[in-house]
Amino acid sequence: MVPDPKLGLNDQLAKIRREAEEKAAEKTAQQAKLSYLNLSTSPVQVDALKIVSEKEARRLQVAPFQLKAKELALAVVDPAASAVSDLVKKLQADGYQVKLFVVSASALSYAWTYYKYVGEVSENITGKVNIEEKKFNELTAELTDIQKVKKAITDFDFKTFQTGQILEVALAGAISNRASDIHFEAEEHGVRLRYRIDGLLHDIVPDLSKDIYRFLLSRIKLLSNLKLNVADAPQDGRFTIALPKKEIEIRVSINPSEFGEAVVMRVLDPSGIQLSLQQLGLRNDDLAIIETELKQPNGMILNTGPTGSGKTTTLYAFLLHKRDPETKIITIEDPIEYRLEDIEQTQVKPEAGYTFASGLRSLMRQDPDVILVGEVRDKETAEIAIQAALTGHLVFSTVHANSAAGAIPRFLDLGVKAASIGTAVNLIIAQRLVRRLCECKLPEKVSDADATKIKKFLNGLPARVNKGDYKKVEMFKPKGCPKCSGMGYRGRVALMELMEVGDEMEDLIKPDVSELKVQQQSVKQGMVTLQQDGILKVITGLTTFEEVEGVTGPLQY
Repeated sequence: MVPDPKLGLNDQLAKIRREAEEKAAEKTAQQAKLSYLNLSTSPVQVDALKIVSEKEARRLQVAPFQLKAKELALAVVDPAASAVSDLVKKLQADGYQVKLFVVSASALSYAWTYYKYVGEVSENITGKVNIEEKKFNELTAELTDIQKVKKAITDFDFKTFQTGQILEVALAGAISNRASDIHFEAEEHGVRLRYRIDGLLHDIVPDLSKDIYRFLLSRIKLLSNLKLNVADAPQDGRFTIALPKKEIEIRVSINPSEFGEAVVMRVLDPSGIQLSLQQLGLRNDDLAIIETELKQPNGMILNTGPTGSGKTTTLYAFLLHKRDPETKIITIEDPIEYRLEDIEQTQVKPEAGYTFASGLRSLMRQDPDVILVGEVRDKETAEIAIQAALTGHLVFSTVHANSAAGAIPRFLDLGVKAASIGTAVNLIIAQRLVRRLCECKLPEKVSDADATKIKKFLNGLPARVNKGDYKKVEMFKPKGCPKCSGMGYRGRVALMELMEVGDEMEDLIKPDVSELKVQQQSVKQGMVTLQQDGILKVITGLTTFEEVEGVTGPLQY
C-alpha cells in the first residue's frame, strides 16, 4: 500500500488495519462461498433493521441491511456460527428469503449506528424515491440554476449527511434545470458530477469525494435493483421518483472504468414528452404536410437522425395526435422511454426471443390501427413493417440515416425491395436539435451584406414556404441570465426536413439509386432542407447561425 501523504502516521496505521480487516472478511466469504460486502460504504435500509432488534443484532453479530418484499440481506461476521444458522431458520419460518453477506466487525458496528433511526424513518429504498411535495418544491425552488446546485452539494455537511439526501439534491437539481442526464465519472483522485443540459455537459461538482461516492453508488444500485457486489461488469436498471402529481423514471447505466464505476442516469420526465404537433416547432407548411399524412389510413412515416435528436419526442407527438377511443395503437420499443396513457406499449426482450421482428409479427395479430416500431435495424423488421403499412396499418418508425434522402439507400442496403419502399413509405423526416435562445437574448444588427444574402436565400425557397412570414428579419445573440444559468440558451428547438414520397420519387427508387439522386429529387419537388429550416429559425430569433452550423455543417446560403 502506498502511504497517503495527507494522513498522519496514526491515521495511516488505522487505514492499514481497516484494509487488512476487509481483506480478512473477503477471505472468509470466499471460504464460505458467500458474497463479501464492504458495508461501511453501503447504505443501510432502516426498514430492514426493524426485522431484528438492535439488542439481538449485537448479540448475534449480525445486521439486516436491505429488504425488498420478502428478500432480506443479512450481514454477518461469522457465517459458520450456530447462532447465525438459528436466526436464518427463524427468519425463513417467518417467510423471509435470507441472503448472507460476510462483512468485517468494523463495518457491522457502522451498520448498528443506523438503529437510532428506527421508528423515525420509513423508506422504500428499492425501486422508488418518494419525495414529499413540499420538500420537492423547496428543493426545486432553491436549485434554480446549476451554480446553486453546485453550492448545495459542496456545502453539504458530510459528517452528518445521509446518502439519500445528497441523491435527492442531485436528482432535484437535474429536474429543476431540465437535465436529460446525470453523470458520475470516477477519476484518479475523485469523482466528477455533471449534468447534460440542452445537449451539452456542465460540471456540477468536479471533485466529489470517493468515500461519499461509494455511498451514493450503493444507494443507486439498491434503488435500481442492481448487484451491490458487482463492480467489474456493466449493469443496467431503473427506478422511479414518485412525486404527488407525476412519476419520473430514472434509467441507470453503470460501467466499470479505470478508476471505478461510472454512472449515467437518464432523466425521463413525462412532462417533456406530452407535446402537440403545434409544439414541435414546425413551420406552417411542414405542419400542414404532417397533419395530412397523419390522416392517411395506412402507409409508413419514417424519422431519421442521430441518438438524442428528438425522434422519440416527435413520434410520441404523432401517437398522441392519433390517440382516440376508436383507434388501437400498439408500440414495440427498446426500451419504453415514457409511459403513454391509452396506448399499448411493449418492450423487446432479445434474451427471450422477443425482437423487433418477432414482436412486430405478433402485434399484427392484435388488430392494431397504428403501430410504432422503435427502430428498423434489419431486413426482417423492415419487410414486416412495410407489409404492415401495405395492409391497412399506419406505421411509424426510425432508421439510422443522416438525412431524409439517406433513409432510402439504407432500406435498400437492408435488402428491402425497391418497389415495396416507394409503395409503402409516405413520408420521411430528418431532424436535429439546436439550443433555443433564452428570453434574455440581445438584438443583433443585420449588416447590408447579410440582408442581401438572406433576401436571396428567401427567394430561393420552395413556393410552399410563405415568404410573408419572413418579411421582418430579426436576429439575436445570446446574453446570459440566472434563468439560463448564464448560458444564453434555454431549451431546444428541432430543425426538420420533410421528404414526401410521391409518384416521381417512387419511380426514382431503384436498387442502385444513390442518396444524392434522392436528395436532388426531393429538393426539386419542394423539400426544405435541415439547414434551410435552421436559417429560417435564425432569422425569426429562435436560435443562432452557430447552433445551426454545429448540426448541419458549414452554412451555404
